[in-house]
Amino acid sequence: MQQLEASVQQKIDQWLEGSYDENSKQEIRSLIEQEKFEELTDAFYKDLEFGTGGLRGIMGIGSNRVNKYTFGVATQGFSNFLKKTYPDQQIKVAIAHDCRNNSDTLAKVVADVFSANGIKVYFFEGLRPTPELSYAVRELNCQGGVVLTASHNPKEYNGFKAYGADGGQLVSPHDKAVMEEVQKVASIDDVKFEGNNELIEMIGEDVDQKYLAELKKLSVSEKEIQNQKDLKIVFSPIHGTAGVLVPPALKMYGFENVTLVEEQMVVDGNFPTVVYPNPEEQDALAMALDKAKEIDAELVMATDPDADRIGIAVKDTSGEWTLLNGNQTACLIINYMLTAWKNAGKLNGNQYIVKTVVTSYLIDEIAESYSVDCFNTLTGFKYIGELMTNFEGEKEFIAGGEESYGYLIGEHVRDKDAVVSAVIIAEMAAYYKDNGSSLYEALLEMYVDFGIYQEKLISITKKGKSGAEEILEMMKNFRENPPTSLGGSDVITIKDYKSAEEKNVKTGEVSEIDLPSSNVLQFITEDGAIISARPSGTEPKIKFYCSVNDTIATVHEYPFVQKKLMNKIDQIMEELS
Repeated sequence: MQQLEASVQQKIDQWLEGSYDENSKQEIRSLIEQEKFEELTDAFYKDLEFGTGGLRGIMGIGSNRVNKYTFGVATQGFSNFLKKTYPDQQIKVAIAHDCRNNSDTLAKVVADVFSANGIKVYFFEGLRPTPELSYAVRELNCQGGVVLTASHNPKEYNGFKAYGADGGQLVSPHDKAVMEEVQKVASIDDVKFEGNNELIEMIGEDVDQKYLAELKKLSVSEKEIQNQKDLKIVFSPIHGTAGVLVPPALKMYGFENVTLVEEQMVVDGNFPTVVYPNPEEQDALAMALDKAKEIDAELVMATDPDADRIGIAVKDTSGEWTLLNGNQTACLIINYMLTAWKNAGKLNGNQYIVKTVVTSYLIDEIAESYSVDCFNTLTGFKYIGELMTNFEGEKEFIAGGEESYGYLIGEHVRDKDAVVSAVIIAEMAAYYKDNGSSLYEALLEMYVDFGIYQEKLISITKKGKSGAEEILEMMKNFRENPPTSLGGSDVITIKDYKSAEEKNVKTGEVSEIDLPSSNVLQFITEDGAIISARPSGTEPKIKFYCSVNDTIATVHEYPFVQKKLMNKIDQIMEELS
């Protein structure tokens, strides 16, 4: 046992001597006997941290793993927060889970702990999309909610995402307050695991129907859909929760020619047909694209396991399939919705859209042309949801999105929603086809109208403690010695979201950024390039978002100008490194 550090051994002893189940103890003993010291160290060297969004980690035995005990502690802490925040009233929460291995049994643990604390639980009877959990919290007047998902992480992962009374993920100060309550739970003996079934109510189809009815209200091109009801669509939920709601939602909208990727309609937390269940990756859409080529489809859509992100593929002008990135899809959605609202006479100056500071600034240009307010938030959809809640009853939200393939149309939820995105994307395709165009041609026409915005994300991962220190040093250097020019153009503005200051480099004038503090830097050049540096808060990783733009007079110029812009991005990234 000398191979284990004392602190690790101490935690192992706590598990072997504490009120943990015998199967867990036997698994630990087996690892010790097999001298799996590295595995034991990784599982016990720290507690799985409850962060601002909840928990996420690898499933297994140990304090640094996702299991009934770490989720039990998180739920007890969340329960304590809710009881302090809403004294002398019947607290209600909603719980949903995705397709991941153990999600259903872990969700029951969470429901039991809430109910054991006297909290009323609305418990989805089977897997459901994350956005429907957000909807349920609002519809059922809950004070909180939890969805068990690890989004598009590999199959070994699971997670616990906490939601507030507005149906959005927890934001400051509530996120920090919940973290503090979780940290106060000193032992699993402080967790109430024995559930009260009288306080657990199963929900399902009734909420599904209400949610779908809200989506139906958002359709703005019903005539065009009717004309193009045979539009050939291929859809895949990649083994996840969107299989429950996207097919009926598309049918409800009037689409009659939807082909499902049957192999990926199978609910399976092992995700056997993909390496990663991430619709941002081309490989994850491979089976859907194969099906699309086989039947000569016109639109491909695929969602991640908890149905809050969606990736799409369309045919270009030569008939070749091309994947659109998150920025392109977000721009198309917002341009389409604003066009449709204008044509319907619904824009009265009280509408707005929202995006994050690292999402395409083409959206800002589009919004300005329609005289619609566009707000920029910090990265993370919870900030978009928070802004929506702040404006509720005062201004009308049309749509919002972020570059990482998450979008929302309508005010029915406070999180990104791949279900409503799927029906609106399909509606867009029908609208443009009915008008003699296509989604790809609409993208090019948008570039003619507003300019080409070419974006690229580069993510750099370092290793361990030294890697984290290296990234901190990198950000420190950018602040102390910022670049004076990038891509052949002078840097004229520096935005430091950590100090909440925007500096005009030419005049030295400093103004305030009205957003919460966040370790993000932006450099804006004279020719409109925007380069953002953003370290991860949870791992030794730093992301660089680069956006450059130019104008084109006709769609025929697009390939040449796009290539020029990509070369410029490569030059900028080389200069930064």
